[in-house]
Amino acid sequence: LIMKEKTMKLLFKIIFYISSFIIFWAMIGYPLSLKIIGQLYKSRKLIKDYSYQPTVTVMVVAHNEEKVILDKLNNIIELDYDENKIEFLIASDNSTDKTNELVKQFIEEHPDKKIRLYEVKERMGKTNAQNEAQKTVTTEYLVMTDANSIMDKNSVKELMSAFTSKDIAYVSGRLSIINQEASDISNAESSYWDSDLAIREIEGRIQTITAGNGALYACRNDDYYHFNPIQCHDSAMPILYALQGKRAIANHDAIAYEKAGEVIEDEFGRKVRMNRVILDHILPDIRVLNIFKYKWFTYFYFGHRTCRYLLWISHLLLLLFNILLLQESWFYKLTFMGQALFYLLALIKAIIQIDNKYLNLIYYYTITIIAQWVGVYNVLTGRAKPFWEKAESTR
Repeated sequence: LIMKEKTMKLLFKIIFYISSFIIFWAMIGYPLSLKIIGQLYKSRKLIKDYSYQPTVTVMVVAHNEEKVILDKLNNIIELDYDENKIEFLIASDNSTDKTNELVKQFIEEHPDKKIRLYEVKERMGKTNAQNEAQKTVTTEYLVMTDANSIMDKNSVKELMSAFTSKDIAYVSGRLSIINQEASDISNAESSYWDSDLAIREIEGRIQTITAGNGALYACRNDDYYHFNPIQCHDSAMPILYALQGKRAIANHDAIAYEKAGEVIEDEFGRKVRMNRVILDHILPDIRVLNIFKYKWFTYFYFGHRTCRYLLWISHLLLLLFNILLLQESWFYKLTFMGQALFYLLALIKAIIQIDNKYLNLIYYYTITIIAQWVGVYNVLTGRAKPFWEKAESTR
């Protein structure tokens, strides 16, 4: 009986420390390690060739975007790129408002621009709309951008300049949050995003990034893959190319400007949507573990993706097994008090709405973990969908 009890205690401690490690590595250990590794590769810079200007189609996926579609159209036709080599394709995902009407009118008013409207008949989400519309593309490259993102005039030129070798299959731009000071929620999202961009820059410089962003990215038309509509290009494309022995990199001089969610409901909904395939992305392909073949990508994916996609279960297990170990020593009492205080501060922020930098980050992080749990629930109950309702505060 004593041996059984000791074995159980040992098991509890193993789970406790594994959960602790996953949380620590995802949020602190991996970013710090990457800064150190980045210094070892300091001489490796992003190479650009601005003379490289292939034919490009800028694709905008829109669903009921009548509020922003004209701003987007006026934005993309002002892009600084050879007008003989650029086309514009609006993939309307079964829009039921005035989006299609406004696009058609805009096309009539700008006969000198190569603008097309592709109307998706059945709403199946952004990825499906991209899949359908891509079949009509004849240019060498595709640039993808969101309807509510405003592209810097040099963004396409910057994206194309980074395709300096055949093994580069994907280039992600930089999303710049323009309403950082609008609320504590948008401020927390902006802070998180800035730190994540720094990580991606190092990953891409060394070998390949683990995820892009939907606001602005580019790929060769021949390299395009028709993903399942439940997936999103942000996370699926870089993995696909890495497994093919190709590179996905970041050129943060290619910029798109966008609003972050200003209210917690919008930002929470966005994070739930991002986690609609969370279980699949913990380990999307067993080949990712082959460090001898995929080298740094294996390390990058484990730290940047796998550990983050395990935060939901790690926090639960850490709390649960901490409780079971409370009588072991003062150390476990102290760690339990730390966890309880952390969640209490998040609750206080939710109730009182105090505007404090540290409380904001604790609250934002806790909401992120809850969103992962909702994502897992949706996956397990079949409620995960490839489409979503847009966050109005981002328009």
